[in-house]
Amino acid sequence: MSKKKKNSMQNKQKGEDLLEQNADDNDTQESADDTQDNGDNQNNENNEDTSTPTQDQQQQIIKMGSITTAKGKHVIHCLTVVGQIEGHYILPPQNKTTKYEHVIPQLVAIEEAPEIEGLLILLNTVGGDIEAGLAIAELIAGMKKPTVSLVLGGGHSIGVPLAVSARKSFIASSATMTIHPVRMNGLVLGVPQTFSYFDKMQDRIIRFVTENSRIDADRFKQLMMTSGELVMDVGTVLDGEQAVAEGLIDELGSLSDALACLYDMIEKKDGEEVPC
Repeated sequence: MSKKKKNSMQNKQKGEDLLEQNADDNDTQESADDTQDNGDNQNNENNEDTSTPTQDQQQQIIKMGSITTAKGKHVIHCLTVVGQIEGHYILPPQNKTTKYEHVIPQLVAIEEAPEIEGLLILLNTVGGDIEAGLAIAELIAGMKKPTVSLVLGGGHSIGVPLAVSARKSFIASSATMTIHPVRMNGLVLGVPQTFSYFDKMQDRIIRFVTENSRIDADRFKQLMMTSGELVMDVGTVLDGEQAVAEGLIDELGSLSDALACLYDMIEKKDGEEVPC
């Protein structure tokens, strides 16, 4: 074979090897680009999932005014008690209401759900049906899972037992709580039996509040019967600092304080109480 032909074949072989190497490099780069794109898409999806509630969560908020969150340190359920607490009678449609037939099954489901680790109750209520409010408060007080309440805006009337029903209670400094005697709308018979019924119902409220807070019964009755503070009623309005000073609420705080306390309660070991 001539030297010239041999060099030509060698150059041709080198060219083919170079083309194959370039093709391999292109395949490797495309694979790397695809991997990076998939990673970017995954990150974008994760960011979207973190920043916005899912469709199921949005429906839960709309229908029940509650949400189960799983994006933080622990899985917790947030329950809101707003407007008037609706009991045995349906309130007018223009009223914002919390329906006890919705809340009671939720509390049972929360207590039984193994994935839910704690309950946060947010309150901004003017009160409402006494027996419905007490029923909800008794269920919350009897739960084994960690519970924390936060009063925002107002926790008036039967909202007071609801606020103290959690293991730990917080109130915003701008929030208020109204304490007043039992009242009843509609036809009332002016007989001794009616007033006896009012006294017994009032005693139930006083007993529950004093058992679940640091205020004593005599002081609570005194606040309940104060005259001269409310224009058309007897009773007392307490702001956040006063509610804590009276021993009705445990601490002043906001959402971050309530969540931090709930997380600490979830993370406690061997039943040891963790101070919030």
